[in-house]
Amino acid sequence: MRVIAGEYKGRRLKAVPGQNTRPTTDKVKESIFNIIGPYFEGGMALDLFAGTGGLGIESLSRGIVKAVFIEKDFKAVSVIRENIAMLGLEMRSEIQKNDAKRALDGLAERGVQFDLVFLDPPYKLVGMYGELILRMQELGLLHNRAYVVAEHASDVTLPDRIGSAVRWRHAVYGEVSVSFYEVGEAAEEPGSDEEGMTE
Repeated sequence: MRVIAGEYKGRRLKAVPGQNTRPTTDKVKESIFNIIGPYFEGGMALDLFAGTGGLGIESLSRGIVKAVFIEKDFKAVSVIRENIAMLGLEMRSEIQKNDAKRALDGLAERGVQFDLVFLDPPYKLVGMYGELILRMQELGLLHNRAYVVAEHASDVTLPDRIGSAVRWRHAVYGEVSVSFYEVGEAAEEPGSDEEGMTE
């Protein structure tokens, strides 16, 4: 794994040993950022179920000011810390070893709001996608026009709308799909814009 573009382009990232995490491939990661960016002028990112931290780190490399990484697996948290330290991103990062729901509650208590969220729970937890996207809205964690990028299995269909979050893009990459949501009253109506990519 590596950083695809931006300030830290080409830098290698350490992976989590074992099979408990499912890192986003470089090809999928590059496509995701081509769709939502590819570069940012500030803003806050949240990497839920962060794994190696690759998506949050990529967003920092491309201009996001600060990223919060949430992960409950001890080994994965250690790898995130190593990757962040290796790139010298400690001052722009917050890493929590925590359950996703508890972490969201804690962030809401602090009044934190995000412009970009990466949501990649274990694929078997299908119901968590809608639950977490709705919960983030209820807690006021998302700025108007925030993006939520949800990675899921291709045989799973997520809703076109979750609260005020509207899915405006759906991309398929073999066995992996990514649903792109925009949050807020200004979000466009759901469309049928799909793209495919073969791994």
